[in-house]
Amino acid sequence: MTTIAFPKETKPGEQRCALLPSNLKAYGLLGLDIAVESGIGIDIFISDEAYEAAGAKVLSRAETLAAGDIVVSVNKLELTDITHCQKEAVLISFLDPFNEASYLTTLSESGQTSISVEMIPRSSRCQKMDALSSQASLAGYAMVGIGMHQLQTILPMMMTPAGTIKAAKVFVIGAGVAGLQAIATAKRLGAAVTAFDTRVVVAEQVRSLGGKFLDIDLGQTEQTAQGYATELTPEQMAIQQAAQEACIADSDIVITTAQLFGRKPPRLISAKTVGKMKPGSVIVDMAAESGGNVEGTVAGKTVLNQNVYLVGNGNWPCFVAKDASQMYANNMFNLIAEFCDKETKTFTLDMEDDILQSCVITHGGSIINPVIRKHLNLTSEASA
Repeated sequence: MTTIAFPKETKPGEQRCALLPSNLKAYGLLGLDIAVESGIGIDIFISDEAYEAAGAKVLSRAETLAAGDIVVSVNKLELTDITHCQKEAVLISFLDPFNEASYLTTLSESGQTSISVEMIPRSSRCQKMDALSSQASLAGYAMVGIGMHQLQTILPMMMTPAGTIKAAKVFVIGAGVAGLQAIATAKRLGAAVTAFDTRVVVAEQVRSLGGKFLDIDLGQTEQTAQGYATELTPEQMAIQQAAQEACIADSDIVITTAQLFGRKPPRLISAKTVGKMKPGSVIVDMAAESGGNVEGTVAGKTVLNQNVYLVGNGNWPCFVAKDASQMYANNMFNLIAEFCDKETKTFTLDMEDDILQSCVITHGGSIINPVIRKHLNLTSEASA
């Protein structure tokens, strides 16, 4: 019988977890045993007793890691944790594989199989296990709330005996999952919303949410098979920055969500443009932790720059950690259930399956993912 282990998150500031007591019944129906580390749900006020009552074994960290045929976490395990895991365990988490070459090398040498949830394909079959999208959606919601909290005015228009307050103007750059949720949230709160994306195919989605799409002629632009925006040329970047400058200067809140999967995010807003914004305006930079879309953003902090608040807190889903944990836990159950044999009650790695071919990074002592191997310039003969 397969045992799934869920350790407590150790990354500073992380409040999410990969399992809620409500998931235990579904795992039980698959015939899987569950072990959790004591304190796994403490940051979202879920007690060890709640997990025990639902059927999980509550253990120490070392015991939890050692018990797992599969170890599921939100963030990647520390290298010291890997030594406590079974030699042939399957480790599932956000791995950031494009930026963690040395970690992947150590992981491959340890012998465990690793699955990077960022690499799960964006297809109809995978929607229920797409943790990257579920967390990005919550990030989009949270960023609007953070921006609204920082702003010294309200978002909706308000007509009162004391006078009329105009609706705040919100400009969202990037209309992917996070951007669309930010647009929808800001609109529901009464703001006047404008958005831009290099992929003109999303213009109709922006309009359907009540936002105005800023048309900028960049010439030929494309998107990847997974729906991500492709990198612009320097000339196209210059056109975009110049065309959106007036909209940025006129906005009360700007939310940037432009990220290029596996590469540093594009610099969209210069210090010169920041200086043209109204005093007290806010920019929320989703990409702050990986390099930033905005010149002057500081990862993990909110700073006042030229009388404009630049918000670079990062780990945005943690601001709604309970719902983020629920969505992530459901994503992970759906991933495991997809490859669980209901007769033998075991999790089976079918390496011929297109989902696993996309998201399995290390296996059998090597880095096997073709995309990551190409990124790391590994030859076909070489192992990790």
